[in-house]
Amino acid sequence: MEKLLLNTERLLIRNLKPTDLEDFHVYRSNPEVTKYQGFDVMTAAQAEFFINEQKDKLFGQPGEYVQYAIENKATQQLVGDCAIKLTEFDERIAEVGITISHLEQKKGYAKETLLGILAFLFNTKKIHRVEETVDAENTASINLLKSTGFRQEGHFIENIFFKGKWGSEYRYAMLKREWDEINNAY
Repeated sequence: MEKLLLNTERLLIRNLKPTDLEDFHVYRSNPEVTKYQGFDVMTAAQAEFFINEQKDKLFGQPGEYVQYAIENKATQQLVGDCAIKLTEFDERIAEVGITISHLEQKKGYAKETLLGILAFLFNTKKIHRVEETVDAENTASINLLKSTGFRQEGHFIENIFFKGKWGSEYRYAMLKREWDEINNAY
């Protein structure tokens, strides 16, 4: 296991830290940001507890999500967070998720983060497969996945009781060989 620190052109993906609390709470307490997330709005105390729980986690423990900060390198401000989990029964398969602050959306940060994570997982860690499950109504995430080369593998109809109602989900995935094909095409 290792401490994760990824650099992209504009972003630093790193462990959350206590000084992230104010920015983190601003978007994690917004119902529009949490609408399609597996978490609900957070109080300041819940956000602080979450950060303290995540701040020292290491990458690479199968079955355990680690939530990382997405920092704008120019401003040193938190613009969102992302999660990476190696699956419990096969650490060659990873799941990812990204949350961008409502104050920072539509600036390309989600795509830059996802591409940085994929490069790390496929090129450095030699992961075989990366997956993401997304709410069928979350068009922004669906468009992000499609734009980076993920393919839809499944559509689960009303498979999850989520925030008071039945919801449907899509499963997207990308294999290392597909990543290699995309990146060798340029």
